[in-house]
Amino acid sequence: MRTSIACFVLFSSLAALAQDRSAVTAQPNTVYVGAEGRFEADPDTAVLQFNISAQEDTSRAAYDHASKSAEQIRQILRSNGIEPKNAQIGFFSLQPVYDYRTPKRKLVGYRVNANVTLKLKDFAKVAPILQQLADADVSEDQNLSYTLENMNEAKAKAVEDAYAKARESAAALAKAAGRNLGELSYASVDVSENMPIIRPMVARMSAMAAAPAAAPTAEFSPQSIAITAHVNALFGLK
Repeated sequence: MRTSIACFVLFSSLAALAQDRSAVTAQPNTVYVGAEGRFEADPDTAVLQFNISAQEDTSRAAYDHASKSAEQIRQILRSNGIEPKNAQIGFFSLQPVYDYRTPKRKLVGYRVNANVTLKLKDFAKVAPILQQLADADVSEDQNLSYTLENMNEAKAKAVEDAYAKARESAAALAKAAGRNLGELSYASVDVSENMPIIRPMVARMSAMAAAPAAAPTAEFSPQSIAITAHVNALFGLK
């Protein structure tokens, strides 16, 4: 990773130093450096999102249809050793559906929509659940992504990497000037999480239910999560 040296001050008056991410006033006999650090971690959580959708002529029929689909989903979860309460409902709606092709809109039915999110630590359960949801034909789409819930430890490692590079650069510059690097007197840290951008994996039920092949996720590894940190550090000189 590229390390940048912002400024080196030996014997001079107070000078204002500016860098893209922070500004600091450097005193005489100091060295001010900035460095980028990075740490890549394997995700620890699979996030499976799917919807429950049903449309019928009456609101009661749509509600009953959605309830039946929800019960099928609960059975799928239980068959994979997962309590239904571990899945979370993001929203639930029951709305009228109109035909707007005529000047006067016409009520043609009612539609129920609900969004369910399931977080899994056991990645081996992802493919079976995806396939069973497809076979049951209870959801119009399925979205799978991976995330890192234990983010603090990964952030700390990225900061450690950035600081080590900053100190190494400061020490090298001090040595080149015939000086010794002193103690850290100032530091700023900026950490960012570079989560992979996941395009929705839309699973159309009619197509998947007819296909006996393995689930699309089978045998692939989840994409790693990258955490970057920028450290600005001011060291004294001996």
